[in-house]
Amino acid sequence: MNARPLLNRRLDGLGTTIFAEMSALATATGAINLGQGFPDTDGPEEVREAAVRALRDGRGNQYPPGPGVPELRRAIADHQRRFYGLAFDPDTEVLVTAGATEAIAAAMLALLEPGDEVIAFEPFYDSYAACIAMAGARRVPLTLRAPSFRPDLDELRSKITPRTRLLLLNTPHNPTGTVLTDEEQRAIAALAVEHDLLVVTDEVYEHLVFDGAAHTPIAALPGMRERTVSISSAGKTFSFTGWKVGWVTADAPLVAAVRTAKQYLTYVSSGPFQYAVAEALRLPDAYFESFRADLQRRRDLLADGLRAAGFEVYRPQGTYFVTTDITPFGEKDAYAFCRALPERCGVVAIPNSVFYDDPDAGRSQVRFTFCKQDDVLHEAATRLRGLAARPS
Repeated sequence: MNARPLLNRRLDGLGTTIFAEMSALATATGAINLGQGFPDTDGPEEVREAAVRALRDGRGNQYPPGPGVPELRRAIADHQRRFYGLAFDPDTEVLVTAGATEAIAAAMLALLEPGDEVIAFEPFYDSYAACIAMAGARRVPLTLRAPSFRPDLDELRSKITPRTRLLLLNTPHNPTGTVLTDEEQRAIAALAVEHDLLVVTDEVYEHLVFDGAAHTPIAALPGMRERTVSISSAGKTFSFTGWKVGWVTADAPLVAAVRTAKQYLTYVSSGPFQYAVAEALRLPDAYFESFRADLQRRRDLLADGLRAAGFEVYRPQGTYFVTTDITPFGEKDAYAFCRALPERCGVVAIPNSVFYDDPDAGRSQVRFTFCKQDDVLHEAATRLRGLAARPS
């Protein structure tokens, strides 16, 4: 056989995702899985019934339209106007994708040339690195550092070069839970305009913000609509992560570019679920408010339990996740800690070091998810309290 390596060198070092590895470990050991961010209960009954109704009525059982079913594209446009005052044409400025992950991949493939540079917040969701690599571009990390995990805007400016093509933002931010302030976003927008940069923003946790924080799309700021690709999805907001319904909203030329790449990835997906998500996006404000309040309560439940167990806890402003530090246990290597954790106390978590280009920057950080039922979080906290008394 040809001696040339089978894996494209652009993907060197990526391998199996940490989520697959740790979820397999949870299954093998029977541990409580607080690693991967999926709820252990389904979303609203009326949304599930809408999916069943679509199946029975024969809507979406065959290939849906490439840009997405019209009902969902209209609902997405209405959602952007309702919550953020942004007006998008559902026919030319909205694109439905197979979750946010495909939207990010399609955006990177469509908008980047080999050799372009992409500045992204570090730690970053692992698919960012893969998508940038597949596009032949180079990622340039802007590290968010504990304990505040705020972006250093002077450092951001210093990282912009003539090769910089795009800023890849994520707010609310996974895994740190940081929500960009209006001041931070305005400063980032000013840099994008000054240097004529594109912006791709991952906003899948847009409705999961806590303690009075508010999510504002950067596309709403002056000079940003024509250069921003906004990405979100239904999975996190409605607790149907397996449906894989995401979307892009942007100026028509940007959507056309992303659609060109997207059509050669999945082409279409999630037919009946698109109709259900269209109904979900029109749920009353009370749904979004109660969902946010319930997640904030679960955040506090787990954060308090982790602190009682001996972790240093960085309380997040949004998302499904709490980042912690393991140095109070005399530990330094989060990856080794997480590999041993299921056997030590029957809990699975994710080492943040895998989300950094420089693993030392997050060497001792561990991420736990709180989108689980109360009894699961209580049991996990109880098990973790035994850590300090056990040898590593």
